[in-house]
Amino acid sequence: MDTTAAAKTKRPLSQRTSAAAAMRKNATATTPHQNLRIAVIVEPDADGERLIRELQRLRCEVRHIWPIPPQLPVDCDLVFCTLVEDMPKRIPWLPGEPEAGLVLVDRGVSNLDLKLIHNCAAHGVLHYPVVQRAVQTCVALAREHFLYERRLRNRIDKLDENLRTMRLVERAKSLLVRAKNVSEEEAYNYLRRQAMERRVTIGAVANAIIDSHELLS
Repeated sequence: MDTTAAAKTKRPLSQRTSAAAAMRKNATATTPHQNLRIAVIVEPDADGERLIRELQRLRCEVRHIWPIPPQLPVDCDLVFCTLVEDMPKRIPWLPGEPEAGLVLVDRGVSNLDLKLIHNCAAHGVLHYPVVQRAVQTCVALAREHFLYERRLRNRIDKLDENLRTMRLVERAKSLLVRAKNVSEEEAYNYLRRQAMERRVTIGAVANAIIDSHELLS
């Protein structure tokens, strides 16, 4: 009898269960981006087909598109697209406000145009020939880069909203100081009380006061 096989069968059940759980955990760890919706816009040649296979191996939902459409799709998580000269015109979102992660695919048939890549504001670049590790790295980094950029955009939007609210409050305070002959602190407390009683934001109260003043003036 094979001593190795015998040793495996003699292991306690708890050890065998732990080993199986570890194997499942490792299998899951190798596909952290499974179920990502990825549009692949490349020629259906050998490298293009291999790229699609590698993405499918990562358990991504792959949709192949060719030729390159006038605008890149936005109903997906990532877009792998062949780099062409007019690529910036085909990107439907504004710089800094991406609607999908973008990975440019360089076929390696001409000199690399770094300025063009910069103008595309891509989240990654994949060079042919396709290599498994390069595909995995591009998916992981492009996805994380896209999510990080989106978090920054959300923070900027919140900061802009806070700044607009502060300006509204300051203007409303100024109007209340003149209209009610109160101090700035009393005017601010009035805004806060109105916001609490009406269960709205202080910015909404300030905006209503400003609108009323402009209507009556």
